[in-house]
Amino acid sequence: MSSLIEQAIRQICDEKGLAYDDVLKTIEAALAAAYRKDFGEKNQNVETEFDPESGKIRAFDVKIVVEDISDEELERQHQEEVTRKEALAALSPGAEVPAELQPKSEEEQKRFNPKTEIMLLQARLIDDETELGKVIRMELVVPGAFGRMAAQTAKQVVTQKLREAEREIIFKEFKDEKGQILNGTVQRREGHIVLVDIGRATGVMRSEDQVPTERYNTGDRIKVLLREVELGARGPELLVTRASEEFVRRLFEMEIPEIGDGSVVVKGIAREAGSRSKVAVWTSDDAIDPVGACIGQRGTRIQTIIAELGGEKVDIIEWNEDSKAFIMAALSPAKVLAVELNSEEKTATVKVVADQLSLAIGRGGQNVRLAAKLTEWKINIAGEEKVAEENIEVTQMQE
Repeated sequence: MSSLIEQAIRQICDEKGLAYDDVLKTIEAALAAAYRKDFGEKNQNVETEFDPESGKIRAFDVKIVVEDISDEELERQHQEEVTRKEALAALSPGAEVPAELQPKSEEEQKRFNPKTEIMLLQARLIDDETELGKVIRMELVVPGAFGRMAAQTAKQVVTQKLREAEREIIFKEFKDEKGQILNGTVQRREGHIVLVDIGRATGVMRSEDQVPTERYNTGDRIKVLLREVELGARGPELLVTRASEEFVRRLFEMEIPEIGDGSVVVKGIAREAGSRSKVAVWTSDDAIDPVGACIGQRGTRIQTIIAELGGEKVDIIEWNEDSKAFIMAALSPAKVLAVELNSEEKTATVKVVADQLSLAIGRGGQNVRLAAKLTEWKINIAGEEKVAEENIEVTQMQE
């Protein structure tokens, strides 16, 4: 039967999702830090071994065997380092560091480090068969009082190391989810920020990532797009959004099989969150109607997306490589008479019947603004009298 200590370690591993060996190494690092603090000497490189079954601790001074260096060379290296530090300290703030004081290459600045290295002659007094590059482990005495005195230090280090390990695991887990839609639950609001529970972590939805027309109440279940994963000093920060165009794109991929499998491609999205989106779709398969595939039978597919967007209007437009045809489609539901393009300035002058002018422009200019963003053309709307259109139709009928 395992000891209480081992059971506690395994319980921590299960709760935090950590590897047993990693937790054991963390405990040994904590014990080494505690030993150095209370019993270690300046030039000791302390490592510990901990047996969770028996609770016994062994401490070692670990060093690498290097070539012998004369006392004169050691003194020269020491004096050189002291002189360099004094010269750097004498420099005025912001002054350029002279070339001779610049950091040297690893080979040039190689010095004997008594904390991590031991000379061959001294090492052979411990092990007469040792060789250059070999690691010497000299066991240290573990005082009987070490357990009590080290407990608090070890506890603090273990807690910190476990927290860092947990943060690293969460960061790696969610880094792979970046750009994906996640299901979450609204935790609470802190000022203008909404905190969303997305499993093992909390997503942060800033004001610019929120839809102005939506209200987020504690306990509400919502879908969010993980737009950014950052590892800060306080752990991973997961930024989520419902207001981005990418959120709409991912919803289309989830709800429309033809987009999910690549048969239909989303060429572009222009969105004013909470109000309206225009989505341009295209397919190379003549047997598929890209707009019809997105709408679905009796509008079931698009209605599911609109419901998730809180009633936001969604215009689905067939993308066309012909800029004139694409601009005409992008201005729907307005009917366009003609489009004149100025390729140099990338502006389009669109002519519509007078009674279609307000529809083409949209409330507050929204329709033409979204169409311009979707097509990447600056669009100017010009209205024409309805009579002109009627005369054209009559002439065509007579012909």
